Amino acid sequence: MLKQRVITAIVLLAILLPALFYKTPVPFCLLALLMIAAGAWEWGRLNALGQGGSIGMVALCVLACGLSWQGGLLEKPLPIFWDVAGAAWVLGGAWLLRSGVAGWPRIPRVLRLAGGLVALWLAWLAIAQARVMGIEFLLSVLVLVWVADIFAYFSGRTFGGRFSKGKLAPSISPGKSWEGVWGGMAGVVALSLAWSFWGGATLYSQLTERHGVAVMLLAVIFLAAMSVVGDLVESLVKRSAGVKDSSGLLPGHGGVLDRIDALLPTLPLAMMLVSL
Repeated sequence: MLKQRVITAIVLLAILLPALFYKTPVPFCLLALLMIAAGAWEWGRLNALGQGGSIGMVALCVLACGLSWQGGLLEKPLPIFWDVAGAAWVLGGAWLLRSGVAGWPRIPRVLRLAGGLVALWLAWLAIAQARVMGIEFLLSVLVLVWVADIFAYFSGRTFGGRFSKGKLAPSISPGKSWEGVWGGMAGVVALSLAWSFWGGATLYSQLTERHGVAVMLLAVIFLAAMSVVGDLVESLVKRSAGVKDSSGLLPGHGGVLDRIDALLPTLPLAMMLVSL
């Protein structure tokens, strides 16, 4: 299993890094579109669509992203759009987690499918816009999510249950602890301060220049919290569908949604914060 994970990770990096650092954003945006389209296929399967219906989800997702690209949205500031998208994620995520696993099947399937498509489209548009803004800006958002996940994992394994009485969301993801969440937040605070000191055109530097260090730190803590929401929402959907992974597209890692779930809310919210 570990060997598969390592091999898959190496292959993904060998594809991702050249696209990311290419002189224009086009290869990276195309690669991101491919990943989001795979996520749309998985979303269809998680919501009991057959093969034909899941391929239809892919077509709709590619169409939405393609029209956005063709319409020039990657280069346009969209502050009100990102405000609405961010509010939808915060309110929708809270409502889904409050409803729990039992509440997911009660939502009409057409709404579940549409909501997933919108979330995937927003994530692609956000990551494409971030790449247009600059490689360092995009990396500052991606690394924030990765650091939050890594620190949460090790903090949860080391301190889980020592300071809190209960699990974070036992009916959705029994392995997650509050100590893991706090560790992830501490990690992104350290990351943002260190990267701000180093300098560069990052999310952290833009927030600091416009609003000050205190607001920047609150913003990264908020993003770390919402990355957990994205992870829990996907876990909720998988538990409702009775599956462990969203698919087997990435050997050793599960599916695409398993790898990007925390990015789905974080990317649009980062664009919202930087456009305020």
